[in-house]
Amino acid sequence: MKKIKYSIKSAIFFVLSIIITSCSDDFVDVASENQNSEDFFNNEEDYQNALIGAYDLLQSTYLNVMLGEIASDNTVAGGESSSDVPGIQEVDKMTHTPVNAQLRDIWNWMYAGVNRANFIMEFQDKIDFPGKEAIIGQARFLRAYYYFELVKWFGDVPLAIDKRILFGEESDIDRSPKEDVYALMEQDLQFAADNLPATQAEVGRITKGAALALLGKVYLFQNKFSEAATVLDQVITGPYDLVTDYNSIFEHEGENNIESVFEIQYTDKEGAGFECLQCSEGNVAIGFNGVRNYSGPLFESGFSFNVPTQEVVDAFETGDIRKDVAILDINAWATDTGATFSIGFEHTGYFNRKYIARKGDLNTGDANLTNPNNYRAIRFADVLLMAAEAHNRKTPSDNGQAQIYLNRVRTRASLADVTTTGNTLTDAIYQERRVELVGEGHHFFDLVRTGRAAQEIPGFIEGKHEVFPIPAIEIQLTGNRWSQNPGY
Repeated sequence: MKKIKYSIKSAIFFVLSIIITSCSDDFVDVASENQNSEDFFNNEEDYQNALIGAYDLLQSTYLNVMLGEIASDNTVAGGESSSDVPGIQEVDKMTHTPVNAQLRDIWNWMYAGVNRANFIMEFQDKIDFPGKEAIIGQARFLRAYYYFELVKWFGDVPLAIDKRILFGEESDIDRSPKEDVYALMEQDLQFAADNLPATQAEVGRITKGAALALLGKVYLFQNKFSEAATVLDQVITGPYDLVTDYNSIFEHEGENNIESVFEIQYTDKEGAGFECLQCSEGNVAIGFNGVRNYSGPLFESGFSFNVPTQEVVDAFETGDIRKDVAILDINAWATDTGATFSIGFEHTGYFNRKYIARKGDLNTGDANLTNPNNYRAIRFADVLLMAAEAHNRKTPSDNGQAQIYLNRVRTRASLADVTTTGNTLTDAIYQERRVELVGEGHHFFDLVRTGRAAQEIPGFIEGKHEVFPIPAIEIQLTGNRWSQNPGY
């Protein structure tokens, strides 16, 4: 099968004439003077090229994943020192402000994705051709994906539907209630599910199952448990299953396997520098997560960010085979293999083994910026656990079905079945999500949506830290008409 390439450095760059948002002074893609949209979208190739441009911003979500993990109690910032990438350190300590550079990157890059998807939607009716519904379905999934990230991080956000936000329009657009944004996501994802196939010939393209899985997650984040259960059940009866060998999932040979419902594709073909990290076609988080000055077998070195805490290591039950796949105990590894390394800031002795560089990874540029390790954005195990939670928390609850889904995940981990019900079962599902998905960027948002963050995350202030601040420059560009999130 072919694998979809997301590269912005293809002909699409010249057709769309887009300036990457982090290099602009606005949260929108800035159109160049020579852009003429009316001369585009004249054939299927134009739509496909624009769609690849919309896919491209998925690669920028490496930052969402890494910061989402650091914001939780799973990991600490790490790095070289307390001043190494201050924005990351601030999120770890819950001291972030509206001038945090990394939070502004998330805002910019996700709106770049929204704008590119909306570029297609703006001209969706210009011409007709066979298969156009599938292109529109993918564009609408991508718009929902980027908006979901924006709502998770910032709450109420500006909502543009079927049109781009162009330079100068920021003073005329308001933040929309997140409920309105969720409503658009639901419509987009249902359309995508209705118009996309169960499998795609080109690896990495969005499928019906991916659309339903994200729709179920959107429902779960709104506490619409019955709707989530219904939708996620459809994914579970689809063409997915748990991989038998858990150890293989995060290796190169484990990419795009039967457990992968939606996977973000990375390659080593396009490099970048630190001045434009989102320009990389590689998974930048891999280098950030790596062991500092490492020399030894199997792994490559990195910058020692995003290091797991002793608490999350201890969260694994005795006999859980996932522990050694998820967590690298660098001291034990060095003793066993003779490997050497340097100790970074906040060194815990552990690293996120799922997403650190392996020897043999193909890297044609800077190895820390062009790692080809895909991000498994939605795994079937995640779907099973979301469905378990939805069945357990809906009214009336179906604890029997929740146990079945939960225990499928536990059986693979070589753990005994859970037989409890009610709130005790709810807690067991939360615990299982933590250890199954550790290192994958979900835990902070799970804690927030279930009301547990203030009890679990040091420095978390209830009523403030459920969302992050709107970047100050964006509020200034609106003439201060937007209000800041509470507490910032």
